[in-house]
Amino acid sequence: MQWLRRSFLAGFFVTVPLFISVAAFIWIFGVVDGLTTPLYDRLLGRRIPGLGTLSTAAFIVVVGAFATNVIGKRVLAMADRVLLRVPVFRTVYAPVKQLIVAFSPDNEFGFKRVVLVDDARRGHMLGFLTREFTVDRGQGPEPMVAVYVPTNHLYLGDIVICDRDLATFPDLTVEEGIRIFLTGGMALPARLRGWRGDDRVKDFRV
Repeated sequence: MQWLRRSFLAGFFVTVPLFISVAAFIWIFGVVDGLTTPLYDRLLGRRIPGLGTLSTAAFIVVVGAFATNVIGKRVLAMADRVLLRVPVFRTVYAPVKQLIVAFSPDNEFGFKRVVLVDDARRGHMLGFLTREFTVDRGQGPEPMVAVYVPTNHLYLGDIVICDRDLATFPDLTVEEGIRIFLTGGMALPARLRGWRGDDRVKDFRV
């Protein structure tokens, strides 16, 4: 019975993530493919599975190419301003857009690096660097950082402002940081190597 229980639990934790991932992939494929399937059914007279997904992917590539040139940036910026003025639509569009673009490495206002903040009250807090700036309190400019610390997966969190010397930059990519939050810290490596504001190397053991 002990062997049966151990084997069942091992199989459960292997198959359930696989099943959920496959089911999610099939669901997303069905949703995306279903967007243009009726149109292709009328044009071609028969159904070709996957054609809608390929069309959607091609459309995204074309939009991305358009968004990277000068004219495209201006047109999209103008459309963005118009959408943000729509009373009901902007309440959903604005936060979703800000959250999505935060993960883009090319975005100036997105998550730039993973940060470990040394807080006297709460200990070390893991978050994402969103801004570096200076504050002048009469003794010259002081380097500061703004760090977004998620408190509910990724979409809710706190903004921590601290001296740059209190921030350590571990050798983690933004993608790895996101994975750590989504797994509740289980994806955190056993050893981190990080750089403080004065570029000194510091080791962290978890």
